[in-house]
Amino acid sequence: MRALFVLTLLLPLGLFSQSNSNTSFSDTSYLINDSIKVHSPKKAVLFSAILPGAGQVYNHTAMPKGKRKAFWKVPLIYAGLGASTYFFLKKQSLQKELKTEYQLRLDTGFGTEKWNDYDDQGILVLFDQELNRRDMSILLLGLVYIIQLVDAGVEAHFVSFDVSKDLTMSFEPTVFNNQNIGLKLSLNFR
Repeated sequence: MRALFVLTLLLPLGLFSQSNSNTSFSDTSYLINDSIKVHSPKKAVLFSAILPGAGQVYNHTAMPKGKRKAFWKVPLIYAGLGASTYFFLKKQSLQKELKTEYQLRLDTGFGTEKWNDYDDQGILVLFDQELNRRDMSILLLGLVYIIQLVDAGVEAHFVSFDVSKDLTMSFEPTVFNNQNIGLKLSLNFR
């Protein structure tokens, strides 16, 4: 388990540490007509699938200087993944402990001091509760992972989205065909 954790942390460093003369990590987009940089949402989702939060960092580096804002999500992603993993491990160990306690009571007729306040049925109820909570923490872990993937993809689509002050929307009262009164919606893109 620790080896997998260390490998997960060190693998991205190894992926981005090597560079040749043609490409670099800072130039992650490709050029069309040598003037327009295109940001790839597929790359953002792929980066997030490999290393959670990497797609958000990729989106952050592609945004213009005044609009950079995607990096702050990375600590939230790791907090969600860490908390759900913590609860999974805690509930898994408690569930195993309750299973061992129940087996001990069936085999010897006596349990440990820690669970003396509960009868056999109470131990089974606690076991079922911890099993359900463990399963919910697995679902939470998957949900956090999927949300960060979707966020990276959606944010990548909005990297080049222009929100300028020249966009206006107005409602005006109007008369249609000299007899019907209504509202006219005007959108202005300058």
